[in-house]
Amino acid sequence: MLFDQRGTGKSKPFLSTENNTPFDSVRDMELIREYYGYDNWFVFGGSYGSTLALVYAILHPERVEQLILRGIFLGRQEEIDWLYEGGAAKFYPEAYEKYLSFLSDEEQKNCVHAYYQKIHQGDKEAHQAACRYWTKWESSLLTLLPHFPEEDQLSPSEEATAVLESHYFENHMFFEEDNYILNNVHRFNDIPMEIVQGRYDVICPPNSAYQLHQACPKSNLHLVEASGHSPYDPEMLKTIVAIMDQLAQ
Repeated sequence: MLFDQRGTGKSKPFLSTENNTPFDSVRDMELIREYYGYDNWFVFGGSYGSTLALVYAILHPERVEQLILRGIFLGRQEEIDWLYEGGAAKFYPEAYEKYLSFLSDEEQKNCVHAYYQKIHQGDKEAHQAACRYWTKWESSLLTLLPHFPEEDQLSPSEEATAVLESHYFENHMFFEEDNYILNNVHRFNDIPMEIVQGRYDVICPPNSAYQLHQACPKSNLHLVEASGHSPYDPEMLKTIVAIMDQLAQ
């Protein structure tokens, strides 16, 4: 069962950030579960989806049969700063230079805030351009073997990514504390958990997956050596499918 979170895909209104936080999405998940009459279910999420799955497990642990997580993002400021404020740039300096080129020297002191203003408060032209620069930076890091998308194209899904990511990150994920997930690990660390993490994931580096694994005694950590962040890197996809096939049996 897949669903488009608020503001994305076929959800309406498209690109809306009103009442749009991880906690609103958890409420939506509960409505879906109740509508279909499931007492509990397997919860699968990758990247931000792993964040959402973990927040769901914090708030509704009794409803989670098992967690299957990929590309762990715990929503901490250090992880946001790594991706958007210079950490990942050490691996992809040419792509990061393009990302910075849209900002003035002063704006580069806080890239997330500057992009947030352009995406959410700029005119249509500034909005479109900011979304392009934001998403092209991230997508250039997505796979093990990098690719650099054309800057003059922006799909609806990329626009939604830029709008919602900047909205969440500017507001520190709407968490009451920076390390919200690991500080509440006692709520879900007894749930069986499969953690799949690309060894060369530059978007969500493996240390977060490792810390989650250490805090959860019923977790299995699968460090996939020849993979980055994308679920479609061949070895990553093979690992995920094997785990799901095993669970189905």
